[in-house]
Amino acid sequence: MTAYAMAHVHSVEFGPDIVAYLERIDATLDPFGGRFLIHGNSAEAREGSWAGDLILIEFPDIERARTWYDSPAYRDILELRTRHMVADVILIPGVPEGYRGADSLRH
Repeated sequence: MTAYAMAHVHSVEFGPDIVAYLERIDATLDPFGGRFLIHGNSAEAREGSWAGDLILIEFPDIERARTWYDSPAYRDILELRTRHMVADVILIPGVPEGYRGADSLRH
């Protein structure tokens, strides 16, 4: 079942480390089937408010998302981001194909 790495980015200090991180992240995603779905596009808030940017990366399953985040390749560049970005980052599984909203009532 598909899973996601999601970051709500509150602030970024753009500079050489962030450039290096962006130039290297795709190579860390490829072995785990990760791909960007959203990368900082402007959000259109319809309810409440939204500040910052959203980054959403899709993986084939939650195990590959976890393995990517903990991989030596990603850990090698992680500090390039965390030194210059304030963000909340989560890994979260998706729902199975055919899922309906009322399915959440069955738990």
